[in-house]
Amino acid sequence: MLRPRITPHQLIHQHQPLDTNTLGVMCWNTQKLTMSPEFQQCLTDLLARFPTHLLLLQEAKLAVSHKLQLGGWSYAVSPNIQTPSHLFGVLTAGQCAFNDINTVLSQGRELTFATHKSQIMTHHPLSNGDTLLVANIHAINFVRHGQFHQEIAVLRQILLQHEGPLIVAGDFNVWSRSRRLYLAQFCRAMGLRKAVMEDAQYIKTYRRQPLDFILYRDLKLRSAIAINTPTVSDHNPIYAQFAL
Repeated sequence: MLRPRITPHQLIHQHQPLDTNTLGVMCWNTQKLTMSPEFQQCLTDLLARFPTHLLLLQEAKLAVSHKLQLGGWSYAVSPNIQTPSHLFGVLTAGQCAFNDINTVLSQGRELTFATHKSQIMTHHPLSNGDTLLVANIHAINFVRHGQFHQEIAVLRQILLQHEGPLIVAGDFNVWSRSRRLYLAQFCRAMGLRKAVMEDAQYIKTYRRQPLDFILYRDLKLRSAIAINTPTVSDHNPIYAQFAL
């Protein structure tokens, strides 16, 4: 495995802001199955059922030599692993403009595979003239709690530079009391609220603790749901719909 040297992106909606009346966000740890026909069909079905303007994937897998099969979408990727044939990491896609893209690798490495974790921050213009910052997170795992706290602190410093609407979503790996408390402190410091999901029993858990979240600020939550897709990934997608 190699340290990633490329950050793929496809930007085809650079003059299209997001609608402030309806904003659908889908977040999903895909367990590196994004290239499988089963995943592609499931995603197509989900997008038909749940109007989605921003798609946030963790553990996405892409072929180095080909664009991702997301026709009609703009997207940007922050890889944490590169092999001769594939990239793996977090991916944010949208049918909207990306004004700025900031890819971040964790300072520490996970003990099991000695790999970094990745994050991506994207800025999107809204139809009312504001800018929405979206942070797509796959938090570091298999490290001491102090290292986890340090990585969240780095994220906090990046996000503090933004005033206005904010979405922070992904797989936070908060399976211990220490991690849960630190995430709660992070949310209070950033003014973030948690989107409480219908059918929350479908959210991926470890040690009976949910791992996946959609957090938000300066937006009105209309609905949120965890979607049961048991045959695709070991995580289920979570979905929220917002308005300003």
